[in-house]
Amino acid sequence: MLMTTISYDYEDNVKKALARLIESLNNHDTIKAYQAVEQRIDQHEGLKKLVDEIKQHQKEAVAFAHYDKPVAEQEALRQANAKQKEFDNHPLVIDYRDKLVEANDLLQHLTHLLETEVNSGIEERLIKK
Repeated sequence: MLMTTISYDYEDNVKKALARLIESLNNHDTIKAYQAVEQRIDQHEGLKKLVDEIKQHQKEAVAFAHYDKPVAEQEALRQANAKQKEFDNHPLVIDYRDKLVEANDLLQHLTHLLETEVNSGIEERLIKK
C-alpha cells in the first residue's frame, strides 16, 4: 500500500512539473514567435489559394498520367512546381520555416537536458543499490 501512495505522489509531482514545463515553453519567446507566424500563415488567404492551386495541378497530373497523356501531365507538374516555388519563396513561409527550426532546436535541447537528467537519476539510484 505504501508503494502505491509513493507512486501516486511521484506521478502527481511529475504531472505538476510537466504542467510547469509546458507553461514555461508556451511563454518562451521562441515558441511565441513560432505560434504567431503559424497563425498568420493559417489566416493568409493568398497562401491558402496557392496551396489549393498546387493540389489541383497535382491532381490533374495524376489524372493525365492515368489517361496516358504525358504532355498534359508534364504541363500540370510544371504548373504545380511553379506554384510550389512561389509558395516556398513567400516571405511568410520563409519566416515560418526559420521559426520552426528555432522552436525545434529549443525542444531538442530541452529533450536532451531531460534525457540527461533522467539517465543520471537512474544511474545514481542503481549505484546506491
